[in-house]
This record gives sequence, C-alpha cells and structure tokens, in this order.
Amino acid sequence: MTRFSVSTTSRATVEASRQRVWDALTDTGLLSRLTPYLRRIDASSSPDSVRWTWHLVQIPLLGSMVSPSFTEVMTFDEPSRIDFAHDPARAEEKAGVEGRYTLVEAGGATDLSIELAITVDLPFPRLARPAVQAAMHAVVATMGVRFSHNLVRHLKRTS
Repeated sequence: MTRFSVSTTSRATVEASRQRVWDALTDTGLLSRLTPYLRRIDASSSPDSVRWTWHLVQIPLLGSMVSPSFTEVMTFDEPSRIDFAHDPARAEEKAGVEGRYTLVEAGGATDLSIELAITVDLPFPRLARPAVQAAMHAVVATMGVRFSHNLVRHLKRTS
C-alpha cells in the first residue's frame, strides 16, 4: 500500500442565507443525497466529540475499485465554520480527510469556502503517484462540481 494525497479548495457565493447553507451542510442525510459517490454518513456523538463516518460507493481508479469509509472528528462553530479531521483512533482506516467549510454572510447570500485534503492508502506503487494523483484530482473535481450544483439546486427548491 502507498499513501496518496490530494488537496482542493473552492469558493462560491451561494444565493441563500447562511443559516440555510449551514442547515444543509450539517444534515447528514441531505449531504448523502447531494454528494456524488457518497452512500451514507453515520453520525455519533459523545459528551466530548461528534464523529461522522463517511461511506463511499465503489469509485473506479486506474482499473481498480476503491470504496473507502473514514471517520471524521467534527467541530461546529455555528453558523460560520465546520472543521473536520480524521479520527486518530481509527488508524486502521485506509482513508481520511482534513478540512473545513467556512460560511460568511454576503448580504442575503453566503460566501462558502471549502478546503479539503484527502489521503488514501491504495494498492499502487510509488512510481504510479502522478497517474494516481491525477485520477484522484479528477474524482474530487467531479464530486465538487456535482456537489455544488446539487447544493444550489436544493437551496433554490427549498426557498
């Protein structure tokens, strides 16, 4: 197994109130419907933390299929920021994400920033790094574009 990582950032002004965007980003069932390749999110909480386990469907990657699940420790600063980091207690998981959503009021709209760093252990040699990372970037870009489109469509439908 070799560890591969890709990062992405995106920013957009969403024509919806910050509270409505917040509500969408914290609804695990809705996120599962809006996010391509995401099968479901299992949420759990304890007195000291909130954890979301993300379960992805099988994703084709360079002739192989991967279907990662990973657990994120979630930190919520309502209604302006959601931070997440891979749960260090889940070292057996082959994937993890570090990142944040930042929501800033912009009149009646919301400036939404998303930063993600995805790391996954895959059965490819280190020599394949350029091809694997290019494929990972393509998958992440597709997920981002489709998520953005789905989020905007959802917010328009429910306004």
